[in-house]
Amino acid sequence: MKSTIIFAALTALLLPGTAGAVEIKVLSTQATEQAYRELAPQFEKASGHTVTTIFTGTLDLQKRIAAGEAYDLILMAGPAIDDFIKSGKIVAGSRVNIARSGVGVAVKAGAPKPDISTTEAVKKTLLAAKSVGYSTGPSGVYLTGLFARLGVADQIKGKLKQTPTGIFVGSIVANGEAEVGFQQVSELAHFPGVDFVGPLPADIQEITVFSTGIQVGAKQTDAANAWVKFLTAPAAAAAFKSKGLEPG
Repeated sequence: MKSTIIFAALTALLLPGTAGAVEIKVLSTQATEQAYRELAPQFEKASGHTVTTIFTGTLDLQKRIAAGEAYDLILMAGPAIDDFIKSGKIVAGSRVNIARSGVGVAVKAGAPKPDISTTEAVKKTLLAAKSVGYSTGPSGVYLTGLFARLGVADQIKGKLKQTPTGIFVGSIVANGEAEVGFQQVSELAHFPGVDFVGPLPADIQEITVFSTGIQVGAKQTDAANAWVKFLTAPAAAAAFKSKGLEPG
């Protein structure tokens, strides 16, 4: 019943009928992937459009755009969308904020959960861990600076394990390569084979806003905007929240 109500509410946002149904090509980073995949079939059913999406890491996404690959919509961290607007790759004024996520911590399933309740506890956890996993995405960039601010960068340098672009930190936590892993909450909280410890304490937390932008030269601008409207509708909020994200 709940899914029926959500579908009906979202359908009301769209133009009636499926005349002129098109394929919307999207390039996206992975933080919003789980919620996105839940909502896409609902949108396709309601609109008649097809959403074809490539999910990849931030660095790979940037390389694809630099190489001239063509899409209708880009979804990634807001500041990166702004950079693409400045460089003329994304249409000015087309940025729309979709969801927000903080940085979280995870360990291998069944392993003891470290104390991360305070900044000092996080520092001790980093120093005690045999190996620490982090990403090449926005959370990884933030953590590099955080390690320095906490005064542990030199001590933990030899045990840092940074995943290649597009590879989830949860994968190296689950296989034991990293004893403790840090990444967006939405990418760690439900990852198979790991236990989610929790988000970083508020005083060292970093919230990343994930946004969309219309690529310059997009062929299906109207349909892409309809998809964005669908993603940002109040009825879609539950899907984001269930995956560790906050809407908007």
